[in-house]
Amino acid sequence: MFAMGLVGGIFGIIAAIVAMMIGGIDAAFSDTGTSQISGLAISALLFSILGIVGSAFSKSKPKLAGWLMLISAIAGTISISMFYILSGVLLAVAGFMGIFSKKKVKEAPPVAPLT
Repeated sequence: MFAMGLVGGIFGIIAAIVAMMIGGIDAAFSDTGTSQISGLAISALLFSILGIVGSAFSKSKPKLAGWLMLISAIAGTISISMFYILSGVLLAVAGFMGIFSKKKVKEAPPVAPLT
C-alpha cells in the first residue's frame, strides 16, 4: 500500500507538471493570456502531495491513509483527467487496500500463575 501510494503520488506530480507546461503553452497562444489548465494542474499537484502524505500514514493509520489516497485519486482525475489516469489508478487501488485492511490484533502473552 505504501509503495503504490508513493509511486502514484510521484507520477501525479509528473503529470501535473506536464499539464502546467501545456497550460503555459495554451496561455501563451490565447487571446486573454490565461489558461484554466494551469489552475487545474496546480490543484492536481496539491492532490498528488496529499496522496504522498496519505501513503506516509499507511503503516500507522491505514484507514486514514486509504481515504486520503482515494480522495487524491478522485480529485486528481477530475482536475486533469487523462494525464492522471496512471496516478489515479495506483492511488485508488492503494486507497481501497487501506480502507478495507484489517488491523492484526496482537494477543497478550500468557501470564504465569502466581503460587
